[in-house]
Amino acid sequence: MCKKIHISIYSVLSLLMVISCEKDGTGSNAVGYEYVDLGLSVKWATCNIGASKPEEYGTYFAWGDVTGQTWNGSEWSDGGFSTYPSYEVDASGILKPEYDAAHVNLGGSWHTPTKAEQQELIDNCTSTWTNDYNGTGVAGRVFTSKKDGYTDKSIFLPAAGYCRGSRRHYAGYFGYYWSSSFSGDLAWSLCFYSDDVGTYNDYRFNGRSVRPVTK
Repeated sequence: MCKKIHISIYSVLSLLMVISCEKDGTGSNAVGYEYVDLGLSVKWATCNIGASKPEEYGTYFAWGDVTGQTWNGSEWSDGGFSTYPSYEVDASGILKPEYDAAHVNLGGSWHTPTKAEQQELIDNCTSTWTNDYNGTGVAGRVFTSKKDGYTDKSIFLPAAGYCRGSRRHYAGYFGYYWSSSFSGDLAWSLCFYSDDVGTYNDYRFNGRSVRPVTK
């Protein structure tokens, strides 16, 4: 799908982290990133980018940013979320490969899901809120496939909140996951909390989680 792969220190570190990601599905791709086959058009990774376990929040990205930032408990790593490229989408309004955090950091067919792929997840899975995923104390939603032959397959998306400026907001209460789909001056994302889940558009400078998918 994509030709250009950007190699950076962050890419190497992310790859080392995700290789240890806990397996909760059917396999892994060539670089070792674990995925779950839910019977959908794409396979969903078991971890966020920058995480080593499903319950970890991982790295936060502005839309179109491929470097990302991590939270150490009191402040963000170097960098900011206020800048992003001006011409990062193709003719169909999807992030170009060089601006897709999932593809740049993982390569191969990995990419940030489109809005349609996120909606497919919502429409074809039972989504259940939990305050304590597998005894970890982490809140979020478990998406379990409703497809015949795949009803024993699921993924967990932690409620990692989002970040803006120097603050992180709603961690433990809301989950915000970027799609690769453009929406005017905004971009689409999957959003959930304890009572609901859906897709909506928001400002691209917000730092949000990315859960990658692959063919």
